[in-house]
Amino acid sequence: MEGRRGSHAFFIGVILLAAAIYLLLILPTQWVKVESVRANIGVGLRILQISDLHVDMLRVSPSALKRIIHDAKPDYILLTGDYTYREAYLPRLEQYVRMIASCGIPAYAVLGNHDYEFPRVKRIIGLFRANGIPVLRNESIQLPRFQLVGIDNSSTGHSRPTRAFKHVVRKNGKPVIVMTHDPNVILTMSEQFHYMMAGHFHGKQLNIPFFFKLKSKGPLPDRGIYKGVHQHALGKFYISKGIGQAGVNARFLVRSEVTIHDL
Repeated sequence: MEGRRGSHAFFIGVILLAAAIYLLLILPTQWVKVESVRANIGVGLRILQISDLHVDMLRVSPSALKRIIHDAKPDYILLTGDYTYREAYLPRLEQYVRMIASCGIPAYAVLGNHDYEFPRVKRIIGLFRANGIPVLRNESIQLPRFQLVGIDNSSTGHSRPTRAFKHVVRKNGKPVIVMTHDPNVILTMSEQFHYMMAGHFHGKQLNIPFFFKLKSKGPLPDRGIYKGVHQHALGKFYISKGIGQAGVNARFLVRSEVTIHDL
């Protein structure tokens, strides 16, 4: 009888442990938070930011993400880097890229550090462009209500802010919106902007003390700046917590995120 009770207690303990692991580490990667930010920079548009897809460790399906896009009803979609670093996952990335393109909403992308680990990064770029999504690599474009600047990834040494701003027109009255992956680039820039969107830090991903001491991500996290809205002398910027994971496929006290920016 005591043996049966012991086995029963052990079985219950295993179930409780599995439930705790799921609730604390797995559910936050599936239960996407749609964060809303109102910046009021005079653009009068809604932009949906999707950052850090990491399709190799993404638990949000293309159909679930499509529902989020449909409900958000954005005017533009901006993809701020880190799609995959493994060639085997390129077909899965294609599913997401095609889904985003099928929404009929203008979309633009920049590259992240993981994308530069990909054996042939041009294949990622080609995938986006084949689906009508330009990849901005230190360049800007003029859109009807604003100027969009795409700065390449800073942590891999590919960012060239001065080149990215070369064709920005300061006198045309259009606000300047910047998209980049690693927000640390702001510390090396001199060009002013109205609003910047970035990612890279995953909102810490595992919300434990001294996380960025164990895994260095540059000077901004060292200053406690790794998510949300911040004000800099050059302009206001936002750091997304991202939708996918890297390193370990888990989040602790940090939910996956896509962000609605009402500008």
